[in-house]
Amino acid sequence: MANLTGFASNQRCHVKFLYLIRDHVEPDDEYLEYAEQQIRMHHEHPVPTEKQEFYNNTPAAFWNSFYNNNQNKFFKDRHWLRIEFAELFEWTTDRKSASEGHADAGTVKEDVHLADSSDSAVSKTREVAVASALSSEPSDAKFRIMEVGCGAGNAVFPLLADVSDPRLFVYACDYSKVAVDVVKSGEAYDENRCAALVWDLSSTELPPNVQPGSIDIMLMVFVFSALHPSQWNQAVENAYRLLKPGGLLLFRDYGRNDLAQVRFKKSRLLEDNLYIRGDGTRVYFFTNDELADIFGTKFEIEQNAIDRRLIVNRKRELKMYRVWLQAKFRKPISAD
Repeated sequence: MANLTGFASNQRCHVKFLYLIRDHVEPDDEYLEYAEQQIRMHHEHPVPTEKQEFYNNTPAAFWNSFYNNNQNKFFKDRHWLRIEFAELFEWTTDRKSASEGHADAGTVKEDVHLADSSDSAVSKTREVAVASALSSEPSDAKFRIMEVGCGAGNAVFPLLADVSDPRLFVYACDYSKVAVDVVKSGEAYDENRCAALVWDLSSTELPPNVQPGSIDIMLMVFVFSALHPSQWNQAVENAYRLLKPGGLLLFRDYGRNDLAQVRFKKSRLLEDNLYIRGDGTRVYFFTNDELADIFGTKFEIEQNAIDRRLIVNRKRELKMYRVWLQAKFRKPISAD
């Protein structure tokens, strides 16, 4: 936090802070004014035209460089998936968290914004249909989970450590070969339970040795934002083709006006809401309406939520507003 720029480093608060983190906090007028000023500055000073093609044509190279530099030491293990995406775990009782009382679907808190994701009758009908489809499969059938954008395995390895059910098989995909090599070199990597693959989500080809319609759950955490908007449709089509009828896509990514967007400096904006970080990797900041438009043509929307958090550095009296989007998209049970 010491290196934060912009609002987080120059806006002081003169009240006694009571919380380090507060959920569901709308940004105040001061922050919104600052965000508007910053984004206007971004548009006035975008990435030079002659450099835009360079960043857009070689995205995997920048991620390879990132993982060459950081290996598995940058991101923390995503144990929060037990709460936010309990579906990854609750399909089986053969897991450590079952005895510890984790992954209870009733503990998941949602801030739902779309009408169809809050219609309990519709959701219940979907649950019954999906359960019926799963029950028709052999009892020893594999339950296949795919993480797209697996990075160094910070979601895959905690999942494998928690779930001991022999039916589980996990595909870990990333378009960085270095990231995939990091996963394969992990002590917990077991080819009998996991396959790490180099694959670009926006490719016109599906990943090797993965059959269409074979994936039960797909996980995308802070990966869709690395794509160029022109690649979104192909990425959605690939996810749809890979998932089983009734299969679930779990999504979490950056939201519009998140501090990470607002604090960008000059010459970082590629296109509206699409930026280049200092290490050359791309990042897009979404709205809930955009997600509905992107995924709603193929999937049923079960959740389309916004997670707003006010993070306070009490020692320095700094306020930081974070915005993330979380969604759950279901492939229709009736899909071919």
